[in-house]
Amino acid sequence: METPDPLDSFHAALEARHLSELAFKEVRHALQALSSLYVERRERMAGGAALDGAGKRAAFALYYGPLHFLLVRGIVRGLALRAPRRILDLGCGTGTAGAAWALEAEPRARVEGVDRSGWAVAEAHWTYARLGLDGRAIRGDAATVSLPKPPAGLLAAFTVNELAEEARRALLARLVAAAKAGSTVLVVEPISRRVTPWWPEWAEAFRAGGGREDEWRLRPAMPQRLALLGKAAGLDTRELTGRSLVLGL
Repeated sequence: METPDPLDSFHAALEARHLSELAFKEVRHALQALSSLYVERRERMAGGAALDGAGKRAAFALYYGPLHFLLVRGIVRGLALRAPRRILDLGCGTGTAGAAWALEAEPRARVEGVDRSGWAVAEAHWTYARLGLDGRAIRGDAATVSLPKPPAGLLAAFTVNELAEEARRALLARLVAAAKAGSTVLVVEPISRRVTPWWPEWAEAFRAGGGREDEWRLRPAMPQRLALLGKAAGLDTRELTGRSLVLGL
């Protein structure tokens, strides 16, 4: 018998959680605004504009969180990444990216998240509990938080592009050093080079350390209601795209 995808029941629980006080139409409108913010007005991201209202927070949790889960899981499986016993998710958001990697480990890894948003930290706690993971999240700076002793998994999914240049370069040095010490580092970002002008510098550093760079175009099965939300907002969920850097394979 085929094992049920944990994302199906997780997304159903997300809908019950976030649509208890918001109508589907409100979340659809918020998702359209959030998508526009990501594509056209990324300079407002650093100020927390992506989560500045119940509608946008619900849209992020119901749409982008599950898509990040699917993309990171696809990358982890595609690269056959080793299963660390402990994962630190930098800029964890609702916790789905770190959870995706942790669920691929056998036994399941402990996952820890850090995010500057108190709302995101609370959502990450809920995500870990709902998916049956041993995990916790704290409020803090993804660029300066203490890294766990190796071997560990260090994940930065859709996080590095939101850092200031000085903080980004400092984080790069810390991640390269952690990989040399025995940890596995996974960085995931959009394919668009417009939002990641720093990517060549990071890719060069990862390759110099024996790492790899990949681009991904995945077509995973996804919960019907997730695809419906994307379609209603005018977004194409048929293909998930992203690119990754891995060091310490």
